[in-house]
Amino acid sequence: MKKISPTLALVNISQLLTLRSSVTGPRAGKNQSDLGIIENGAVLISGDKILEVGKTKSLKKKIPRKTKVINAQNRVVTPGLVDSHTHLVFAGNRADEFEQRILGKTYQEIAQMGGGINSTVTQTRKASPKELFNLGMERLNRMLSLGTTTVEAKSGYGLSTESELKILEVIKSLRRKHTIDIVPTFLGAHAIPEEFKIYRRDYIRILTEEMLPQVAKRKLAEFCDVFCENGYFTVEECKKILETGKSFGLKPKVHADELGNTGGSQVAAEVGAFSADHLVYAIDDDIEKMKKAGVIAVLLPSTSFFLNSRYAPARKMIENGLSVALATDFNPGTSMTESMPMVMSLGCLNLKMSPSEVIVASTINSAYAINRGEQIGSLEPGKKADLVIWEVASFKEIPYHYGVNLVQTVIKNGKIAFQNK
Repeated sequence: MKKISPTLALVNISQLLTLRSSVTGPRAGKNQSDLGIIENGAVLISGDKILEVGKTKSLKKKIPRKTKVINAQNRVVTPGLVDSHTHLVFAGNRADEFEQRILGKTYQEIAQMGGGINSTVTQTRKASPKELFNLGMERLNRMLSLGTTTVEAKSGYGLSTESELKILEVIKSLRRKHTIDIVPTFLGAHAIPEEFKIYRRDYIRILTEEMLPQVAKRKLAEFCDVFCENGYFTVEECKKILETGKSFGLKPKVHADELGNTGGSQVAAEVGAFSADHLVYAIDDDIEKMKKAGVIAVLLPSTSFFLNSRYAPARKMIENGLSVALATDFNPGTSMTESMPMVMSLGCLNLKMSPSEVIVASTINSAYAINRGEQIGSLEPGKKADLVIWEVASFKEIPYHYGVNLVQTVIKNGKIAFQNK
């Protein structure tokens, strides 16, 4: 059998955070803090896969002369960050609404005045696929520069068959062209469009009988998501949409309990969702049901920060054994940031998670939230060679030194994809 030689090696890493664990699957409870740290570590890469991890002293002798070697110079290396909840493709912005909220208007009041999701729908419907593609590329470039190597991208700003398919086709084009891996999600159930306000049953019918079959036929999405909230979609409607999605092979996700405790968590548990996201108003019973159903809690502290509102009960979730992931919720209305490091800082400051917990939540747990945990999220032989070299000596500095870019180098699929010069 031919010996596999490394094509790239990283050596002299102060802390190599492998995220290896004796536990398989997403981390929960005490394991949410397990970083699998190797001091003075090294990583050997062959092609786009990790070949070996260990101490620099041990692995240096296995590096052929022709292999490219990166001297990490006592910096920290982590897996590439995984942003498991974004609304990547949209046109326009809602900076005016940002000002209105500062002056005292609530998210719900702005939506009732014609703002909110439907204002972005109007702008996105008008935009050409080329415009949306170019905007998506710009946003992905920012994400990559901030350490994100895999991102989930939802539709949801079309709310018509034509426009939802347009967004998903743009996501498909971005997947082909950009270095970042993109996981597509159909979110036709983001809001009831203005033209169906008094005909919501007709819109549900279009969702289930027209949009979902088309999305599945064209293989444009892996997941189906719903916004289960008062004023958006009811528990019964969400179950119907998600079960229909499952019949077409789309895995369920749920926007749950963001604006109130309205049953979204329980919908996620009942349909066997991969994740329930937001969960600001989740209660003890919800946490227990999601834990038993194997649902991952994707928390979005940048949304609470941007809206100056309540935060999800992360400590209670972790202490009760529910797996917690973090994501940006990048979108024009409630979380206008592409920065996973900023989310990690907010996770520490406002969700009261430890630095080790937010790193687990931003890598391996986020990977499992989008069905990629066997491929990415930890640095283990056979997994994708997605890594970040950070300009810090200790992993605790990543969320501690906030508001600046501490990323020095991003390696994606075994190749240097970004360097901060």
